[in-house]
Amino acid sequence: MITSRTAKECGTADFGWLQARYTFSFGHYFDPKLMGYASLRVLNQEVLAPGASFQPRTYPRVDVLNIILQGAAEYRDSAGNSIRAQAGEAALLSTQPNVSYSELNISASQPLTRMQLWLDACPEHENALTQKMTLPDTTHFLLASPDGEKGSLQLRQNVWIHHLDLAAGEQITLPVRGPRAYLQSIHGQIDAQGSVSHELQKLACGDGAFIHQENSLTVSAMTPLRALLIDMPV
Repeated sequence: MITSRTAKECGTADFGWLQARYTFSFGHYFDPKLMGYASLRVLNQEVLAPGASFQPRTYPRVDVLNIILQGAAEYRDSAGNSIRAQAGEAALLSTQPNVSYSELNISASQPLTRMQLWLDACPEHENALTQKMTLPDTTHFLLASPDGEKGSLQLRQNVWIHHLDLAAGEQITLPVRGPRAYLQSIHGQIDAQGSVSHELQKLACGDGAFIHQENSLTVSAMTPLRALLIDMPV
């Protein structure tokens, strides 16, 4: 089954220095039916004005994945660690208890646009505190996984995150390991079809979809497409 979550249905914020779209409950936006999906707690797209920052804050035990779409960011923590990432890169923070984290748009002239995901972290797993990768120029690659396979970022949870970058008319079929996954259009229009239900769902730019009980998913790009498939077996 494929159930869409359109961009228009998502929560939004416009504070001047910050513009945001929230897939799940976050900050002032609250929907008790949308507190996350399996181990995916947060899926935000946010734009920070030049020089803007998020002040230090603590997190629950989550992995915070930032995919930089425009501009450049610096992430710092109260333990003295820092990492910078720019457009075409992704940064992963393995948050720790009693450590606070801040985010800064390091440009004085360019907005910072990024996707941010929070994923529940298994309590018995520990990884490097910060990780970064340059996103390869290919139609499909594994962005993050539990064991860092194929050079992907390593998560503290059984989640596989696939990054798609398809030209208009291109199509790809990806296996789905478990009962649940989430498909997110970063930009571009998608025809998504499951292998079990054979249901076809059309997604516009910024839309997402809950994937349930499908063995594989066929993604067809109706326009130039950039998307994520977040595969969550448990």
